Amino acid sequence: MDAFLQNFLDWPLLLDSLPALLGTGLVNTLILSLFSTVLGIVAGMVLALMAVSNTRWLMFPAQVFIDVFRGLPAALVILVVGQGLAPIGLSIFGPNPYPLAIVALALISSAYIAEIFRSGIQSVGRGQMYACQALGMTYWSGMRHVIVPQGVRRILPALANQFISIVKDSSLVYFLGLLTSQRDLFTIGQNTAVNTANLSPLVAAGVVYLLITVPLTHAINHIDRWTNRFSNPGARGGKPAPRSLRAARREAAMQSQAAAAGIAERRP
Repeated sequence: MDAFLQNFLDWPLLLDSLPALLGTGLVNTLILSLFSTVLGIVAGMVLALMAVSNTRWLMFPAQVFIDVFRGLPAALVILVVGQGLAPIGLSIFGPNPYPLAIVALALISSAYIAEIFRSGIQSVGRGQMYACQALGMTYWSGMRHVIVPQGVRRILPALANQFISIVKDSSLVYFLGLLTSQRDLFTIGQNTAVNTANLSPLVAAGVVYLLITVPLTHAINHIDRWTNRFSNPGARGGKPAPRSLRAARREAAMQSQAAAAGIAERRP
């Protein structure tokens, strides 16, 4: 038991590794995760809109991209992008591997985020698009102003989970070789554990990862419950909608259904 505690919970060594983990590793991990997630969200939204469109030449390449980058291991993508594009990255960014690492992580996250966006978009009833078209809105205008905003609100927990996955996948960047100032949480913990022949620094790195992921998960769940309570006034903890408001909603729903039926009848 003493040997186990000494190997995993050497408190002096664990505390000595925290300054490097928090000052360098945490900053670099967040930089990698945030930039790759932002790029992944932008690319994922484009891919999702292509995938749900009715145009075959938009649907097919989007589906191929999603299938490929969801099917490949993250380590393989990081190595292929980091080493395959190394000459280009060296001429543009110098010896810093971060830009190529961000590109690799963004490619991975965009494929998963595209599926998340697509599920959110397709969860919105078809009648709302029919109602938009009955009001004279184009397909893309209806998607932008009506369908996508509703779908995005429904997928916030899934997006948060994807960010957590990117935080953990960022540990694979050490394959590309990092300078001392570029090390992420996992690399610092691993190097210190190898140098000291003790796993306490890796335990400390794991604690820092948990400090990122666990509060984020609970915060997103709280926001999701809060938005659902106010979007469904009759739900538990919320006030019931006034009678006039409920009547207006029923009337709007009936108009949407009537518009949808009219469009369906006019179709050849």
